[in-house]
Amino acid sequence: MARETDQIAQDYSAMGDSVDLINAIIAGESMADESAEDRQACVDRNSEHLQLMVALDDWGSEDMTTVNAAIAAATNYDPEA
Repeated sequence: MARETDQIAQDYSAMGDSVDLINAIIAGESMADESAEDRQACVDRNSEHLQLMVALDDWGSEDMTTVNAAIAAATNYDPEA
């Protein structure tokens, strides 16, 4: 079942929030006071969300460059480094 245009826009916006959070955690700008385990879990959850969403086949002209970059960064993230 294809999503409506407004749902696609909402989903794309939520993906941007996940991208921002992943990037902020990796940069040490978010959750710095949390344990390495908690930071890793948050990055993993958000990356999984992005992977599920990017796999949908009803995207229009939405640019997935930053989404794919965040997924790659999350894959290489080491909270202990």
